[in-house]
Amino acid sequence: MLRQTELFYGGDYNPEQWSREIIMEDMRLMKQAKVNYVSLNIFGWVNIQPSEDVFDFTFLDEMMELLHKNEIGVDLANGTASPPAWLVKKHPEILPITINGTPSVHGSRQHYCPSNQLYRSYVKRLSEAVAKRYADHPALIMWHINNEYTCHISECYCDSCLAAFRQWLKEKYQTIDELNRCWSTKFWSQSYSERDEIFLPKEMPTFKNPAHQLDYKRFISDQNLALFKLEKEAIRKYSQDIPVMTNLMGLHKHVDGFKFAEEMDVVGWDAYPNPFEEKPYPQFLANDLTRSLKKKPFLVMEQAPSAVNWRAANGAKKPGQMRLWSYEALAHGADGIMFFQWRQSQGGAEKFHSGMVSHNQDPESRLFKEIVQLGEELEQLNELVGTTYVADVAFVFDWENWWALELDAKPSAKINYIKQMRDLYKVFHELNIGVDFVHPSESLDPYKLVISNAQYLVTEDFSTKVKAYVNAGGHFMTTFFSGIVDENDRVYLGGYPGAFKEVLGIYVEEFYPMPLDAKSRIAIGDGTYETETWEEVIHLKGAQAVANFTQGYLAEMPAVTQYKYGKGESYYIGTKLFEAGNRVIIEKILTEADIPSTASEFIQNQSHSISVTCRENQLDNFIFLLNYGQKSETIQLNVSAYSLLDEAIVQDNITIPANDLKILKIPKVR
Repeated sequence: MLRQTELFYGGDYNPEQWSREIIMEDMRLMKQAKVNYVSLNIFGWVNIQPSEDVFDFTFLDEMMELLHKNEIGVDLANGTASPPAWLVKKHPEILPITINGTPSVHGSRQHYCPSNQLYRSYVKRLSEAVAKRYADHPALIMWHINNEYTCHISECYCDSCLAAFRQWLKEKYQTIDELNRCWSTKFWSQSYSERDEIFLPKEMPTFKNPAHQLDYKRFISDQNLALFKLEKEAIRKYSQDIPVMTNLMGLHKHVDGFKFAEEMDVVGWDAYPNPFEEKPYPQFLANDLTRSLKKKPFLVMEQAPSAVNWRAANGAKKPGQMRLWSYEALAHGADGIMFFQWRQSQGGAEKFHSGMVSHNQDPESRLFKEIVQLGEELEQLNELVGTTYVADVAFVFDWENWWALELDAKPSAKINYIKQMRDLYKVFHELNIGVDFVHPSESLDPYKLVISNAQYLVTEDFSTKVKAYVNAGGHFMTTFFSGIVDENDRVYLGGYPGAFKEVLGIYVEEFYPMPLDAKSRIAIGDGTYETETWEEVIHLKGAQAVANFTQGYLAEMPAVTQYKYGKGESYYIGTKLFEAGNRVIIEKILTEADIPSTASEFIQNQSHSISVTCRENQLDNFIFLLNYGQKSETIQLNVSAYSLLDEAIVQDNITIPANDLKILKIPKVR
């Protein structure tokens, strides 16, 4: 398999939009910006297959040759992201159908049903044709399959999906009796005697069966994965040694990233933080999540050089913001920084989405100078390629739990998987504690602390795994409304949180969701901390109270608990805390689990403004110091180090200007 040897830098390139004169100017500017990698042909279907019986690779051939001549590698897409008009006209049955029965029409993108076998046959034919032609081209570095699966079409209710869903259910449950049991169909007289009695969960008079809805979400994710695998297999027919990937979207709800990552050689995602945010923690979290899908370096496949075009107010990135956030991704394991797109489009729906080359076409513009600066810097950092991100803490992340948790008919509509995870993640980021994300099927053993946030759906296998992990000396923390149901959305009986009750040493008798706009407080030691959303009646069954509720019926009752289980410790937070409360609890756990801040062995003082992360290989540690503050900060060093961007040895201390960074290389003691 072709191995990456340098940090990738570039963006989506769409030369079909431009004249020959501008294309040649692009080559000159790409060299100036140190671009070494571009994504090509992502929306190229109609360009290379203008009609059903005609393939015309003339223009794409020229672009591949031109890029190779200019020493720019190509992430080549098979071009399936947007079906052409001739295909829609001839076969309108490939179009997706909304929940209300409305089909899409041509004129946007991603207008296809992933289950439709006819559509799949056209995709297979196109993918094979592209792979056969370019498999041995020297410019080819990566295969890019499709684009942002389910970005726009996350549901389809057509007849193809109905037939495929029934077949999917047959393969999963084998018998109709087993389906009825797992779906709890005795409720509301929903029992089925034949599979053709089952429909997609379309419009219904009131609440739908949650097990039915959950399986539909699993099905849609699996159908898109099956489409990806079909496209991949078509490419692999002619190309075995070139890595294959698609661009995921980080905290995107509708496809299971762990399942997709199993089929990808390299994982990438499209990062679009909001410039109005000082620190966009969801996107920071998504960097760590994307890396964690394979526990290997990842690629930022798209980001905006400045503004996007699809928010209500599309803020431009301030001077230095694009650079600092690019290094945030690099610090957390990225081996490439890419943009959408190279040149800002003159027309079309994304013409006001910024490009590396702006509408002003001014190579002296502030934005292009920043693009060039970043490219020049990344060229100095190729020894980072393939290095490992250092993390002592793991968050459990499970797409199936996310789907189940946020279905309707729950005790509170304010439960939000990602927002609650972001609140906890923010504390670890601010404390400079590196985190991975793990799927419930993965081992917990490499980590000193495992966080299970709002893990409503828990299998018996994971429950057993957590007990073994804590019993052996691990530290485990979970939050309210966790451990409630099994994989079929059936409640564990005998008291909440059923799957975690034993390892936590508690029994929750009853939930007490708070009014949607209400606030309360809990007492921790001599202080009190604000809460919202959730309270509950917790009984101690061996655990001890770390914090108590302070108001109403629950006053003086446990709110946060701790339990020694075997050689380890478990913690439970029975309410939704704000940042100050989360921080005091997390700092307590980190102390007890003996988890120091990242790079504390090399650094004496760590400022709140400085984000500290570490990547490593067998020989060296690479310490990233990113200053998100508004003033310079000086960090005291315990060892001498080499500052990569300064190309200088530093001793005793190093100063990081505001909105800037340093990367230190520190040899390991051998």
